[in-house]
Amino acid sequence: MSEKRTGNLLGDAAEPEGCATEFLEMREVNVARGERVVLHDVNLSIAAGEHVAIMGPNGCGKSTLILTMTCQIYPIVRSGMRVCIFGRERWDLTELRRHFGVVGTDLPGERTAVTTGLDAVIAGFFSASTLWPNLHVTDAMRERAAEALQRMEASHLAGQLVGAMSAGEKRRILIARALVHRPRQLLLDEPSNALDLAAQRELRETLRRLAREGTGLVLVTHHLGDILPEIERVILMRGGRIVGDGSRQEMLTETRLSELFRTPVRIGRDEEWLHSW
Repeated sequence: MSEKRTGNLLGDAAEPEGCATEFLEMREVNVARGERVVLHDVNLSIAAGEHVAIMGPNGCGKSTLILTMTCQIYPIVRSGMRVCIFGRERWDLTELRRHFGVVGTDLPGERTAVTTGLDAVIAGFFSASTLWPNLHVTDAMRERAAEALQRMEASHLAGQLVGAMSAGEKRRILIARALVHRPRQLLLDEPSNALDLAAQRELRETLRRLAREGTGLVLVTHHLGDILPEIERVILMRGGRIVGDGSRQEMLTETRLSELFRTPVRIGRDEEWLHSW
């Protein structure tokens, strides 16, 4: 998947050539970080628009799996290995990033802190930390960024500096950046980390709304409370391997989670939500 910084930055995420019903297919994928293999024999398919949670303890390979899905790191080339995204094995990465949005827990660069909320979201078109002088910003991009802020119920943050925002407000800006291309799939890596209880609740309600609007969610977490009621499929990881993949009813049991985290887990339910202790 060779990288080219070309293409229409504002094009809608139209159906790419290939299998339109599948976001991701991985077969016999192994990934090394440095000298150590951290993902082992991963076989995984995710449909376009599907809502999936990937759950496991810290260090189990969840974040590496997301980086592999987004072509930020690459698998070990072996016979039988296959990675297919939206039906294609080769992509112009600029074009590919119009079809999914990625949300981490950190700001994309130190300059984002001294950038207004609106400009930080516009910079998402360029995968940049701020609006550098060489970037050509169109009126259409500004309109699309304002729309993304509105979807996040964060229009009031447009003129505020990102560095002066609360952790929950910064997370809204990060998600709005990922939404500027109107992606078909949103990938979120530990979205509730560093958020207080009120901000966690607000974030989860926002993600529920996006799910109901048709944006597919792939959510990486080790918090049971992050698994939205709309998420019907759960993938369990440990030691760089997928050790469970099925319905939330099948995967989210006290026995399975106690084995996964190697500590006793008790599951409670509050209306549609799950929590553990």
